[in-house]
Amino acid sequence: MSRILVALLWLIHWLPLSVQAPIGRGLGKLLYWVIPARRKVTLTNLRLCFPELSEAERKALAQEHFALAGRSMIERGLAWFAPEARLRRLIRIDGEDRLKKLVEARQPVILLTPHFLGLDLGGTRMAMSFDCVSIYARQKDPVIDHWLYHGRSRFGSQVLLRRDESVRASIKAMKEIRPFYYLPDMDNGPHESIFVPFFGVPAATLSALPRLTKLGGAVVMPCITRMLPGGQGYVVELGEPWSDFPTTDVDADVRRMNACIEDQIRTMPAQYYWVHRRFKTRPPGEPKIY
Repeated sequence: MSRILVALLWLIHWLPLSVQAPIGRGLGKLLYWVIPARRKVTLTNLRLCFPELSEAERKALAQEHFALAGRSMIERGLAWFAPEARLRRLIRIDGEDRLKKLVEARQPVILLTPHFLGLDLGGTRMAMSFDCVSIYARQKDPVIDHWLYHGRSRFGSQVLLRRDESVRASIKAMKEIRPFYYLPDMDNGPHESIFVPFFGVPAATLSALPRLTKLGGAVVMPCITRMLPGGQGYVVELGEPWSDFPTTDVDADVRRMNACIEDQIRTMPAQYYWVHRRFKTRPPGEPKIY
């Protein structure tokens, strides 16, 4: 089945993005109805994070999220198969010079990259301009694992670390002046996490960002990938490096990280990865949410 999926993505990737986009949206709208468990998770997350919205507004937002998720699935074939010239036309980087100056000054950088739906194509485009380091989670399906790894490593000289590799490996790669494409905003359980607010709800959040920043002598730079409408492509936005980070207060540092992610989500709420059970891990004594 996975081989058929890869073949379909190979065929579809030849189409103009303006044709791929409605195919992906149609797939996503179908998945909204055929995967009720993920629909429920998405609606629960939106209810917790956007209580000011009406039920109808949250339902419409959830449907748009699934439509864009379908796009991201179909358009992943571009990351796997499209030539560099085409990807450069479809994906631009805003703030690229800002990061290049830091790299040329041999300043280690952590790219704070939240789970927006465009992050895979954003990562592929970043790899054309920078030799980066990122964390790679092995997939159970060997065919999908091969192509995901291929998509993330096909350009430049990328370092992909396993989740179980030591912090030392990440620090070493950063000190080789490889920007760290870092995704710290999923619920990975209580290990190395602390509970800080995410849209006002206590959320188990990895506390590694301030530690990695300090150990690597790095600066943190927000890195956001936006999916543009229809065939317009994608844009990777590299923000200003953070000042006064880290502090001596880990809790405050992690709160700052979550607040930054919240601010970006509010600019494109349908594009965040709401199908993830972000509030799965609860503080002691609190009931389960999902």
